[in-house]
Amino acid sequence: MLKSLRVIISALILILITFYFLDFAGILSHQFHVLAHIQFIPALLFVNIVAIVCIIGITLLFGRVYCSVVCPMGIFQDVVSKISKLVSRKKKRYAYRKNNPVLRWSVVGVAIITFCLGYTFILGLIDPYSAYGRMLVHLFKPVYLLGNNLLATVFNHFGNYTFYRIEIVMQSLYAFIIGIFTLGIVGFLAWKSGRLYCNTICPVGTVLGYVGKFALFKIRIKTDACNHCGLCAKECKASCIDSKAGTVDYSRCVNCFNCIDSCNREGLSFTVAGKKMNRKNEKQKSINEQKRQFLLSGLATAIAIPATWAQGKAKTVNGGRRTVPISPPGAVGAEHLLHHCTSCHLCIAKCPSNVLKPAWMEYGFGGIMQPVMSFEKGFCNFDCTVCSNICPNGALKPLSVEEKHLTQVGRVVFDETMCVVHREGTNCGACSEHCPTQAVKMVPYKDGLTIPFVDPDMCVGCGGCEFICPTRPYRAIHVEGNKIQQQAKAFTVEQTDEKEITDFGF
Repeated sequence: MLKSLRVIISALILILITFYFLDFAGILSHQFHVLAHIQFIPALLFVNIVAIVCIIGITLLFGRVYCSVVCPMGIFQDVVSKISKLVSRKKKRYAYRKNNPVLRWSVVGVAIITFCLGYTFILGLIDPYSAYGRMLVHLFKPVYLLGNNLLATVFNHFGNYTFYRIEIVMQSLYAFIIGIFTLGIVGFLAWKSGRLYCNTICPVGTVLGYVGKFALFKIRIKTDACNHCGLCAKECKASCIDSKAGTVDYSRCVNCFNCIDSCNREGLSFTVAGKKMNRKNEKQKSINEQKRQFLLSGLATAIAIPATWAQGKAKTVNGGRRTVPISPPGAVGAEHLLHHCTSCHLCIAKCPSNVLKPAWMEYGFGGIMQPVMSFEKGFCNFDCTVCSNICPNGALKPLSVEEKHLTQVGRVVFDETMCVVHREGTNCGACSEHCPTQAVKMVPYKDGLTIPFVDPDMCVGCGGCEFICPTRPYRAIHVEGNKIQQQAKAFTVEQTDEKEITDFGF
């Protein structure tokens, strides 16, 4: 019953999270972003006290059930290992593997130190939720869109327009390569060794594994029923059961309950911890406590290290014209984004205008893969607040539509010498037509022409003017990012005189 319950809940969560990332048509409500908010690293960065307390509390009660039921990367590994067992010619068996706490805590220590120094890129690489999100956005979503376009072609041929074609765009070559690399490493380890990634690299698994040692309910081996046959160890994908010694390493156990089902003598049970312990175990416990104290002291010291490492200068974009990158609405600024974003790319996946893409060196080395605004494929919808309201890390602060209307992510810059009105002596005005705040207006020029006039204080940086500008290779008008997002000057809708027409005018 425990295993069946775990499989049903974990499958439901994996399907919902996966489809929410892939869903371009808005079939799932944006309220499903709560599934991202209950992930451990995002909850820590967002300071989501409720989620953190719930995760720690459940782990103290039942062990690492989070890793088996809530974490999408953990569930993904279970799927891969299950497929591996089904297609393997020989019956796949796992074996007990000694724990490597030095490696596990070293990974956690490196992630914390680099995060404190402003290199969130490292934490984002190994955070299981963010890594899974990038795999979905850059690897699986193009395949999903390709399937949709094939269905659209077939259905449209028969006059059914239930499906419609969507442009498939590779948003970032290096994000695609990192996604391939992540899928290869995690998939290979899961295929060969089950939960090896969780118990060697994943920082969430290490931290919750430490907490899980003190869980109230644990998988227990009944000494009077166990004959040390090893069946439970062969089914343990966490490789944490030493059947010869009759022990379980609870720092690695993810409570998948496969071992309980495998035992034909009912030698295992999920019960409250017993109080009896022999001298050997007492001695080992004392040694482990000393190790834990040493590791925790080291981590506390690492957390206290100030962020003194100099940040790399932002690389210019837009053909060398933009010197400050444009961070998404609600990001406060590049510095805030740097210390909160783990590059899960949920905002990139859900942006309806495709103006968000993974950064390269725009924010410096520490901000690689974090979202940056680009107006090559579109511009930011004036009334859209999707990215700021679904961010699980607090990297993008929630904005109402009214707040979004006055959030200035950048300021408009106009180069008259590049404008087609000046260069070719022809009317244009496309930038003014696409400006929602009247930051760009057309004013009289020469020979009866009109030319853009900009008011940067009224600009919100939506990029409508830059996207539509016809000049190439550089735009005559573009948006320069704000290092700290400002409040734009409010605009008023111009009133036009309405005349009552009582008769035809001719």
